[in-house]
Amino acid sequence: MALVKTRSETDVDPDDPRKPESPSDLTKRTWIYTFKKTLREFSSDQCTDLAAALTYYAVQALFPGLLAVVSLLGLFGQAGSTTTTVLDLLGRFVSADMLKTISGPIEELTKSNAAGVAFVVGVVGALWSASGYVGAFGRALNRIYAQEEGRPVWKLRPVNLLVTVITVILVVVAALILVLSGGVAQTIGSFIGLGPTVVLVWDIAKWPVLAVIIVVVVAVLYYFAPNVQQPKFRWLSRGALLAIGVWLLASVGFAFYVANFSSYNKTYGALGGVIVFLLWLWITNIALLFGAEFDAETERGRELQAGLEAEESILLPPRDTRQIDKKAAKHAEDVQQAVTVREKAVEDRRREEAAEAARPKNPSDDPTYFV
Repeated sequence: MALVKTRSETDVDPDDPRKPESPSDLTKRTWIYTFKKTLREFSSDQCTDLAAALTYYAVQALFPGLLAVVSLLGLFGQAGSTTTTVLDLLGRFVSADMLKTISGPIEELTKSNAAGVAFVVGVVGALWSASGYVGAFGRALNRIYAQEEGRPVWKLRPVNLLVTVITVILVVVAALILVLSGGVAQTIGSFIGLGPTVVLVWDIAKWPVLAVIIVVVVAVLYYFAPNVQQPKFRWLSRGALLAIGVWLLASVGFAFYVANFSSYNKTYGALGGVIVFLLWLWITNIALLFGAEFDAETERGRELQAGLEAEESILLPPRDTRQIDKKAAKHAEDVQQAVTVREKAVEDRRREEAAEAARPKNPSDDPTYFV
């Protein structure tokens, strides 16, 4: 893993014209180095462990988001159909007992007259939980770029919240797109006066829309989460393209494995579907971090080919260093206090040793002995 950098070492324009712009401008030697370095740094940065932490935060945001989706459609009188679709989807992953446990609270929500309140609660809960994911993702990318978090809280939190709002909205829209298909789409289409042809077109067009949503979510996370001044914003960076491709292939492979070779239901019983879902989330986060690692090493390759000394560190400047400077000042203060403690202890020990040396060894040598 690369050393943590300071501003003086990274004072290089992210869009320095000396850097190769197009992938075709990178030499074969640079690409080989980039791929090898990506694999090494992915292991060195312990990205599989980081993906596990991201999975935890993703699960935290899952159920508030589900609550928001169900209650939102409840405002339009479609909560019942939505609940049936969602529960049918969940039934593919969990056992009957587990599905019964999950379906209770969701069905209670659809029968409640407080859909608006539930929607607000769900949105607030989803934003709060998802902000933890965005923060953790930023810390993971900071490790990948070997950069400390330098943005103060009053600056970092609004950025994380903005990224969270964008991400949650897009994820909720994606969930609605998945839900608004088949019978639910026909019901809503009839309700608003759309014919079956429009519904059929929607069932086909939703997949490109989902692809666009995935691209936007990945682009926003990659660009805004880390404390690094990235080169100009790209909707689909090389790392994002690699991450999405790896995620699709891994998801298909994992689904094939689960369907044909695994024994999760036999091993874990009612929790088998939950374990499968958590593993899939973990794989998703691994793909995202692998793509981010590839973006970072591609940037290093661009810098090296431009003649910049990026052997030890990627030469992208931090967005902010105030928190880094503050931590450095506190660290220096702690070090000084530690030195004071040590020197005081040494001084006390020397004083005790001097007093011990001055004390007579034979009691008769002490003038006060005969008094």
